[in-house]
Amino acid sequence: VRDDASPLPCRDQAPQRSSSMARASNPSAAHRSAANRRGPDDHSTWAARAACPNDTVTRPPIPGVSSGASAPSPTAFAEHLRVVWLTPDLDALFRGPAGDRRRFLDRLVLAVDASHGQRVSAMERALRSRNRLLEDRAADERWLDAVEREVAELGVAVALARRETVERLDRLIAQTRDDSAPFPWAGVRLEGDLDDLVAVWPAIEAEDRFRLALRNGRHRDRAAGRTLIGPQTSDLVVRHGPKDVPAATASTGEQKALLIGLVLAHARLVQAMSGLAPVILLDEVAAHLDPRRRAGLFDALEALQGQGWMTG
Repeated sequence: VRDDASPLPCRDQAPQRSSSMARASNPSAAHRSAANRRGPDDHSTWAARAACPNDTVTRPPIPGVSSGASAPSPTAFAEHLRVVWLTPDLDALFRGPAGDRRRFLDRLVLAVDASHGQRVSAMERALRSRNRLLEDRAADERWLDAVEREVAELGVAVALARRETVERLDRLIAQTRDDSAPFPWAGVRLEGDLDDLVAVWPAIEAEDRFRLALRNGRHRDRAAGRTLIGPQTSDLVVRHGPKDVPAATASTGEQKALLIGLVLAHARLVQAMSGLAPVILLDEVAAHLDPRRRAGLFDALEALQGQGWMTG
């Protein structure tokens, strides 16, 4: 591993005398010197760790994150690491309920906008507060006004972040689509009352109109036991591009290939927007692919120049 091919000593072992270490009186100092000379990411540091399990190799901390400290949230790593993943539970995404597609969409947004998760969580808390106030018929109208103002602000922010990501993804797919590619290209768009609102009106106007709709819908929402308008009712609509049919009507194999193509396109979008090649986690992705699509998957991952982890 080292230039002189002599092993690095552990702290609890006597140093082996060699030409490069003859004057080293402290084995740990020699260890650090060798690591510093070759660099923190050199294979020698990891070889030293394997050979000396009781010793430690200090790596430089991620900027903004204290060494050895627990990260408060994934947001702390967002400027240094982007992750895209695909698991078998998403195989029924296009035929399943809209809630599954919303969660999938929010994951897509989170990979390019690290604060999106916090906005969605805050919006969900505000919606729960409104629903509780609606249950209490004696609740002060001013409390409802205040909560609905918060729901409107957060809801429009969530809807705009989703819309921007979907539009960027759709443009990228359109620019690179190829009907003969191993994985079919997808057409994507958002469907929902609030999505239509933010597509037409500026954010401030959209907030005012959404807040008015919430106020006018109090009796309806009280009877339903939940808020019936807002980003929590949006849906991600996906079409099989080459066939121009809804993704839900495609065969099981076509849906799987379409989903893989969509995830790969999203990985390219993450790379284009952040400048970082994402880490791609694919669970049991190649098990049911024919040789052509398997080769196409490997070529696509190689073109991304990032890390790809696959099982199955």
